Amino acid sequence: MDIILIIILASILVATLFILYLNIKSNTKKEDENKADEIANLNAEIIKLKDSLNTTINTSLSSMSSSFNNLSTGVTKDMTAALTKVDEKVAAFNSQVENLNESQKSINKILAGVKKYGTLAEFSLDSLLKDILPTSQYSSNVKMKEDTNENVEFAIKLQHGVLVPVDSHFPVEKYKAIQDAHQQDDKKAIAEARTKLARVFKEKAKSVNEKYIVPPKTVDFAIVYAPTESLFLELANYQDPSTKELLTQELMKKYKVTIMGPNNLSGYLQSLHMGFQSLRIKKHASEIYDHLKKISTRFNMHFNNVLVLRKKLEEAMSVVDSFGKDARAINRSIDSIKNPNDDDDPDPDTPSPISSYGQVEKRKVS
Repeated sequence: MDIILIIILASILVATLFILYLNIKSNTKKEDENKADEIANLNAEIIKLKDSLNTTINTSLSSMSSSFNNLSTGVTKDMTAALTKVDEKVAAFNSQVENLNESQKSINKILAGVKKYGTLAEFSLDSLLKDILPTSQYSSNVKMKEDTNENVEFAIKLQHGVLVPVDSHFPVEKYKAIQDAHQQDDKKAIAEARTKLARVFKEKAKSVNEKYIVPPKTVDFAIVYAPTESLFLELANYQDPSTKELLTQELMKKYKVTIMGPNNLSGYLQSLHMGFQSLRIKKHASEIYDHLKKISTRFNMHFNNVLVLRKKLEEAMSVVDSFGKDARAINRSIDSIKNPNDDDDPDPDTPSPISSYGQVEKRKVS
């Protein structure tokens, strides 16, 4: 705005000078004695206009300077407040990160030791079994050998009471060493950590084989549960450096132990559950078939009894017919005694009361 004002004032000054120039030019024909006075007046007006213009420019510059100072002060204040808020948020974030690190340290202290991590792995396995199988299909803390105090964590019940031993294992320190080596990008340390992890699971598989695989009480294999998918992938991808044999194949061949993670153990349990359902349906179907067979046998006996009853009824009807014939013969004899002169015998087809009674009973039976 101040710059526009200066330009307007400069334009007015130029226009005024131009008008004065035209006035001077138009009055060149006037008398020469008035030229000096006109020039003096023009100079005075120019000086006056110049002073006014300077005053206006100084006022505008002062106003602009004041506005700029106010704007600069406001911007500085806003930026200071914003930076202060950013610093506070960064400090709060750093505090949260420190608290998280402290919490992690506390958890690590609480869970220090293989036994504590083993408890977590057992809890994970227990939750998985509860979610998929009915409680009647598995047991916890089962003793496989009578001459030992070792109990397997869980045993899945198959047909005829055969058990599948399931034990969990979570060597966190060995697994964490692999993660630390990855963060340091140390290939040698990664290989050594993986070898140590594989060695721990070989020892676990050997122990499970010796303690819990007891045919015919159990199947001829056992399951070792790795409670995280990342741990299972490390074990599934590990190959022996010399023989190039996969760790999972080696454990299965040598110790009859299968390593399973959450996903494939869940699939295995689902298949067992479907098998249990199929066996239950088959059992119910067999029971229904047995009942139908008994019903069919009894129905045949009942039908045979009906046939016997019908035969008896037919015999009874035959006796009734004979009784009717005898009754008619007796009736004719009686009639001949009563009417000795009547040569005509009564109509043999005329039913007597006795014979009529016999026919009525016959119709009822039929």
